[in-house]
Amino acid sequence: MLRETWAEVSLNRIRENMLRIRKSLPYSVKLMAVVKANGYGHGDIESAAAAERAGADYLAVAYIEEALRLRGAGMKLPILVLTPIRPEHVQLALELDLTLTVTGARWFAEMRAYKPYASAGKLRVHVKMDTGLGRIGIRAKTEWDELVPWLRAKDIEVDGFYTHFATAGEADTTFLEQQAARFMEMKQWGRASRLAIRHYHCAGSAAALRFPHLAMDMVRIGAAMYGYYPEKLVHSIKLEPALSLHSRLIHVKKLARGEYLGYNNSYRADEDEWIGTVPIGYADGWTQRMQGTDVLIEGRRAPIVGKICMDQLMIKLPGPCAEGALVTFIGTQGEQRITFSELAAHIGSVAQEISTSIGVRVERTYTDTEEVYARWNNPTKPNDIKPNVNRPAVSKSIAGKQAAI
Repeated sequence: MLRETWAEVSLNRIRENMLRIRKSLPYSVKLMAVVKANGYGHGDIESAAAAERAGADYLAVAYIEEALRLRGAGMKLPILVLTPIRPEHVQLALELDLTLTVTGARWFAEMRAYKPYASAGKLRVHVKMDTGLGRIGIRAKTEWDELVPWLRAKDIEVDGFYTHFATAGEADTTFLEQQAARFMEMKQWGRASRLAIRHYHCAGSAAALRFPHLAMDMVRIGAAMYGYYPEKLVHSIKLEPALSLHSRLIHVKKLARGEYLGYNNSYRADEDEWIGTVPIGYADGWTQRMQGTDVLIEGRRAPIVGKICMDQLMIKLPGPCAEGALVTFIGTQGEQRITFSELAAHIGSVAQEISTSIGVRVERTYTDTEEVYARWNNPTKPNDIKPNVNRPAVSKSIAGKQAAI
């Protein structure tokens, strides 16, 4: 490791989280593991393998480029692309055996220029319904009726019909109940169409944990897979965060009372105090909104002081500390612990914004790799998956497909 800043990811915790979620749901419910955004910052290929080891039935990504990476690493599970792709990429989706999200008849009309009815291969799709999130999806019965004839084509397989809740992590369930009722109404549209729809699903992580009766045929587990969930609202299950973030002091100095530090003289010492510099900054995802949060050093809390720089930041030390001392941004030292939830509350966001913001300059190291990759039949782990090293680029053939998108 060339740089003294790294994120440590426990693949076993990802696996254990998924196993605990699996046990909390009816036996027949399928698990879709969401590994978009580089596995919420934990590593997409690594997270997918851990989820498969835990019995995941499907994977989900946001964009087709993310699906390319998983197929390039040898992932065989069905993959749902949650964002509609451009119609001209339909042949690539067929080649990679991807399942696509569709939101209306217009996409099919444009897609047919690239996949004539007579062309080989069935295209699997999930139809997205908008029950109140307002992002993408069908809202009106007229839209559904316009889409149905396209879905009846012999080369189309309607593998799913789904929606997403806007307030599943909030204590007030009023709007969620409205969305659920709306989806049940839309579900009747699907059944009345006589299409062979295989999976109805509406529950993401928070909804699946809080309301198992909404599990239907499948649940989409994203944040909870990595240990992020509304702990105060869920008492039946305990999940553990899989990622911790660490660095080391690279410089220590004593600041006299009244002296300034940081851009724009953003911090003034109220007394003589020890200051440490740490090699992580906003280019690594530790943005200036994190000013005023704590880190851990020698088992004690220490606040970040002054404006966070692009590559470094400063902390007020509890006393003189040695250069090279371990600094923990997320994780545990002794009896002290800093969580994603604590930091998310400080910036007014959610845990996954923080983990997905941790940049590519921060090396990910992995523990429990042998246990997780026992599911591979090969005598060695895939080349893309090695502990304590940065992953190499995807193969040339996959890279060529990415360049064509």
